Amino acid sequence: MLVKTFGSAVFGIDATTITIEVNLAIGVNFILVGLPDSAVKESHQRIKAALKNNEFKFPGKEITVNMAPADIRKEGSTFDLPIAIGVMAVSEQIIADRLDQFIILGELSLDGALKPMKGILPIALQAKKEGFKGIILPKENAMEAAIVDGLDIYGMETLKEVVGFFNYDSDIEPVKIDILKAFENQLNENDVDFRDVKGQTNIKRAFEIAASGGHNVILIGPPGAGKSMLAKRLPTILPPMSIEESLETTKIHSVAGKIAKEAGLVTHRPFRKPHHTISDVMLYNVVVE
Repeated sequence: MLVKTFGSAVFGIDATTITIEVNLAIGVNFILVGLPDSAVKESHQRIKAALKNNEFKFPGKEITVNMAPADIRKEGSTFDLPIAIGVMAVSEQIIADRLDQFIILGELSLDGALKPMKGILPIALQAKKEGFKGIILPKENAMEAAIVDGLDIYGMETLKEVVGFFNYDSDIEPVKIDILKAFENQLNENDVDFRDVKGQTNIKRAFEIAASGGHNVILIGPPGAGKSMLAKRLPTILPPMSIEESLETTKIHSVAGKIAKEAGLVTHRPFRKPHHTISDVMLYNVVVE
């Protein structure tokens, strides 16, 4: 018997949908193929313990799991949940009639709890592009995924909740947010403000010219003169981000795991403050992350 579930992998700031094929045959073995890394290979033990601790059965037969496309390296523990659901579907513990409509994501704890993950926004954008109905993922990531309009986002806390959803035993509602309203509400929420700067008249004038004209600016002075303090407040006088800029910035922060669970969009222009002794390699990492 063969069952397919769907997960996703992030490469750079773009996502690729991964088809997880689970086949049940005579024998006693667990075979995982499709270029999985060590974290993916270890999913066998996490899934087995999670099923047992939630009073489900791990089939005592030969289970073959193929992750397609097979020539793409699969990394991370977010494939735990789609593999577990595939194993349960192929062993007829859940109803499989809706598996092809959802991207399923999440790392499993041994007690069946779902742990949050990184890179949700690009996954949600790709899922919408490919015509999936929705995404099932850890509850902590639901607000981030709900940014993408046109998808049903179900935030789950445990494996039991996911099983109940597919078996029609759950009345959980999808997470919905008004992206435009959320964007507008967060635009003026800043931790710092340019008005906090006292004095420094000439430098403030230079910042205003640089911000309005899109120019570069360099600050030179002794420690404690206020260079970092001023630079940190420069983004607050830049033009507000457009919704497109916000989504693009949020994608990068999502892959880097820098988005708070209560926040969906990144609505403020990023500010980074590497030390002046930083190496070229570390500077690249700061820019990317």
